[in-house]
Amino acid sequence: MKKLTRVFGLLTGIAVCLTGSFNKLYANTAHDRIGRDTVLKNITTLDTLQYDSLAKRLANGDKTGKWPVKKAPYPLPGAVLPFNRIVAYYGNMYSKNMGVLGQYAPKEMLAKLKGEVKVWEAADTLTPVIPALHYICVTAQADAGRNGLHNLRMPFSQIDKVLDMAKEINALVFLDIQVGFSTVQTELPLLEKYMRMPNVHLGIDPEFSMKEGSVPGKRIGTFDANDINYVTGYLGDLVKKYNLPPKMFVIHRFTKRMVTNYKDIKLRREVQVVMDMDGWGGPELKKGTYKYFIADEPVQFTGFKLFYKNDIKNVPHKMLTPKEVLNLKPSPIYIQYQ
Repeated sequence: MKKLTRVFGLLTGIAVCLTGSFNKLYANTAHDRIGRDTVLKNITTLDTLQYDSLAKRLANGDKTGKWPVKKAPYPLPGAVLPFNRIVAYYGNMYSKNMGVLGQYAPKEMLAKLKGEVKVWEAADTLTPVIPALHYICVTAQADAGRNGLHNLRMPFSQIDKVLDMAKEINALVFLDIQVGFSTVQTELPLLEKYMRMPNVHLGIDPEFSMKEGSVPGKRIGTFDANDINYVTGYLGDLVKKYNLPPKMFVIHRFTKRMVTNYKDIKLRREVQVVMDMDGWGGPELKKGTYKYFIADEPVQFTGFKLFYKNDIKNVPHKMLTPKEVLNLKPSPIYIQYQ
């Protein structure tokens, strides 16, 4: 039953392929063969009672009254969250220093990710776990570059390689944008052909949105609710136009200024917003960052990043365990390893 539940959760994330829009793309794959009837039922209805129960469980006994988020609408059928937990590997294929995704050869990296998935399944046996590759497809640069925007857009051939790797383990894909001197309004439409795919989702990194003109890496950047609302509106329109399941949208954060006017963020049925605690350091520092900049400023869902290297640089040289992360209030539903 646990295995079937996990397959069900993964299939909901790519459910459109069973409705006709992407039949050719996913024809003759395990996605089409396993649990077709269950998935077809799920993409036409949403179990709101189960959704409410799972959202309450994620609040994890929070006493502030902020969780679960009361303003959040029910998502469209086919939503991945909160029915599943995402465990993602983050990075760039051209760099061994930007994250674990690019640090190892593909087969070794995928094997390590599958191992982490099993660890999280054991830590929370009630929540199916879906693996994901979180690929930085626009990287901020200290050099202005040819476009003068202090960013470097990855060639589509590299994004295609990430998609191919994800298929090997039935993983989802997140494409992450570090805009530099550019904007999400400029960068996101360039990725539309990927955002139209039901298994591809989005991440943005305010740290590298240099609105005040500083070189990336010199200061911490910022996004406003207006930028975030543009993204959710854009993704929401794609979901409606192409009959897609809801998109997941991850926003990295570890300071207050990185996301301004969070109360003005508009939630939509077509998009599931995850505020991801992106800071590194010792356990208590990370817990504090999560409390003050994620839990105390609620949007919809929460995420938590774990750094294989940076989290153990200083005393106590310890990375938080899955159980310790799950004990946070609220409990993160998106987990990322860098």
